[in-house]
Amino acid sequence: MTMTKKTLLSMFALMMGWQMAVAQEATKCCDNKSAKSIVILYENDVHCGIDGYKKLAGLRDAINHSDTAYAGAVCVGDFLQGNTTGAISKGQYIADIMRLMDYHALTLGNHEFDYGVPRMKELLEQIGAPVVSANFYETGAPEPYYAPYVIHQYGNKKVAFVGATTPETMVLEGYAFYDTNGILLYDLKAKTFYQLIQQAVDKARSEGADYVVLLSHVGETTQSLGFNSHLLVNKTRGIDVVLDGHSHEIFEGVPVKNLDGREIAVTQTGTQFANVGKLLITPDGRMTTHLIKTKDIPYEDVKVTAATDSIHKLVNAVTSEVVAHSDYRLVVTDANDQMMVRGQETNAGDIVADAYRHAMKADIGMENGGGIRNDIKAGDITYGDIIGMLPYDNTLRRIAVSGEQIQAMLTRCTAMVPVLDGNFPQVSGLRFTIHSKSHRVSDIEVLQADGSYKPIDLHHTYSVALTNYNHDAGGFFDCFKKCPVLQESTLRYYEALSDYLGKVLGGTTGKTYAEPQGRIRIVND
Repeated sequence: MTMTKKTLLSMFALMMGWQMAVAQEATKCCDNKSAKSIVILYENDVHCGIDGYKKLAGLRDAINHSDTAYAGAVCVGDFLQGNTTGAISKGQYIADIMRLMDYHALTLGNHEFDYGVPRMKELLEQIGAPVVSANFYETGAPEPYYAPYVIHQYGNKKVAFVGATTPETMVLEGYAFYDTNGILLYDLKAKTFYQLIQQAVDKARSEGADYVVLLSHVGETTQSLGFNSHLLVNKTRGIDVVLDGHSHEIFEGVPVKNLDGREIAVTQTGTQFANVGKLLITPDGRMTTHLIKTKDIPYEDVKVTAATDSIHKLVNAVTSEVVAHSDYRLVVTDANDQMMVRGQETNAGDIVADAYRHAMKADIGMENGGGIRNDIKAGDITYGDIIGMLPYDNTLRRIAVSGEQIQAMLTRCTAMVPVLDGNFPQVSGLRFTIHSKSHRVSDIEVLQADGSYKPIDLHHTYSVALTNYNHDAGGFFDCFKKCPVLQESTLRYYEALSDYLGKVLGGTTGKTYAEPQGRIRIVND
């Protein structure tokens, strides 16, 4: 395409406008160029949305080249897993990109543990960035496995980055913390979590940190163990700002009072690089947080772009095969990118659970909402789309479960409604009613061979198709952990969905899954 003189001038004006905006904001409250501001760019819950890395690196480099501020970048966790790119390489492609990012610090999200701790350690070593987590320990060790904080010098100021990983990880990714005999190998110290964060903050201050930034993969939403980032602030002092993650929310800075009554800003960027966060620390110590839509950033880092393009080609070679077609979206998230599959029935949950039940010839099929990760858009469905929806390495099995155990599991795993919870069950061959105020489940019915439903028999044993994760690795709050195995399969859960779409449904979702099928009813009583 030939660019006109007018087009070139417009592009130059846009670039200059960005440079001027960066310079003006970074040097507020200071006319002395030797006392520059500090800009920390941050991201959380990227979940393999790799196209944002080149933008983040480009913006950071543009600020540094403008010589108006010291700029760096940090990562707040959940980067190794989330779509096809991570799944088919077990995180390797993500590590290959992040090795080029020159992060000043990164902390561990719960999904860094998805491929097991040995694999996580291997990939983090390749990335080479300082890893901080004040509460991740090997069992019996007196000190955390990674440094609780790192101090980085920006001009004449020292910024400490303290890492915090939600103890909820030991529920969500419990299999990564135990050996095959159930012996605890690693610990996120739920009982002393807040104390460990405070100790790290105090020690960083004692070593001369002027500012303390908490990289908090804890989240706004309280989970089953009771942790959230607001409580973390309430129970600590000495933290200047919290760069948060885990709950995939978008806010520039919510003030939360710390132990001394001081208001501390807590901020999140959303997920998959919807935004890049910018923490500005002026020379007089004032802090502001701001979110920039990643698509609006006009800068790209050349090396990161080249790596990203190469990885896209590798992934496309594996995933471009068309498996089926759908005239509608298979829904996992709502319009605000919240994981609605974790709090209500969706058509994606229905089709996944049906695929399990059919593949394993079971009475009932089940998947936890946290195991279904991404929407599939209307149109052709590729193998890559399916892996993107079901990105883990989980395999299927059929187990024997009593009606009483099913009732107990449904009650336990829906108790958080309307709060979103990764243990929320998507089901096949089953329907029931959730009472969101009284936290009970009623009207549980099981599908019969003739297509009718019959009330569950609490004393009867049913066959249930589910993943190995949901049986023995922490899913569904371990409700089925002791249930006997009827059939072990090597079939991965995304392979089961691919087979169901292509072979059973004949390559089309048809009208059956256009809407949720009424298997889960929620009433406000």
